[in-house]
Amino acid sequence: MNRSRLLLNLVVCALVGLGVAHAGAQQSGADAAYVPQRGQPGKDVMWIPTPQGLIEKMLDVARVGSDDLVFDLGAGDGIIAITAAGRHGARAVGIEYNPQLADFARRKVAEAGLNSKVRIITGDIFKEDFSTATVVTLYLYPDLNMRLRPTLLGMKPGTRVVSHAFTMGDWEPDETVTHQSARAFFWVVPAQVEGEWTLNGLDSGPVRLSFRQSFQQIGGMATVQGVSQPLIGARLRGDELSFKMTLPDRQLVSFTGRVSARGISGMVNTPSANLNVEARRH
Repeated sequence: MNRSRLLLNLVVCALVGLGVAHAGAQQSGADAAYVPQRGQPGKDVMWIPTPQGLIEKMLDVARVGSDDLVFDLGAGDGIIAITAAGRHGARAVGIEYNPQLADFARRKVAEAGLNSKVRIITGDIFKEDFSTATVVTLYLYPDLNMRLRPTLLGMKPGTRVVSHAFTMGDWEPDETVTHQSARAFFWVVPAQVEGEWTLNGLDSGPVRLSFRQSFQQIGGMATVQGVSQPLIGARLRGDELSFKMTLPDRQLVSFTGRVSARGISGMVNTPSANLNVEARRH
């Protein structure tokens, strides 16, 4: 190659490089200038930010603390994840489908100095794994809530769920919070106790427990020495179970305990003693 041809090639390469760099700078500047607009369309919903006052009440009702991992489904500008980390000390992950909105949220996280506690994922809430969450927040349409409901109900009992504006069908909320004209609904994922159990550890012998369940609402019967009676005040909150029953000697006793994969364990409080008891499913 002669010297003139070599110089020409070098000039062309330099110009191409400058063009690429300029285009990259323009793109970077465009990304940095992006600001989401209220009501902008998304994959399944439009973007409407949750009011800061309601966010604080949502996180308060869920009792978010430093031991929690909060997943915000449809993270938008990242403000719920940022508040969970900045105000409550939690770790937080936001899942946002729109890449530009996800990048915007990441910039907000960086501005808040929370990169070590908050992560924004560009992804689909129906494909990403959020099974490790202790708290789930969301602001989606009712049909999307219902699509997510089986996944939420399959999470670890005691997981807390808060939804801005929309419910979960016939899964009634445990609590409702409001801020001005906005409201949110709170649930604790219940353990599954429906069915037949045998409770051991009482002096009167084994007790057959039969539970009915509709989400966190439970009732049932206790059969002691062949005599059946309704459970009194049966209550389930996450994995925490309590009820009262009458023994053959007409003593009214109270059970409090927890449900686990292994069974139900807890304590029966009688007028004369506190007894450790366990139940196994039939």
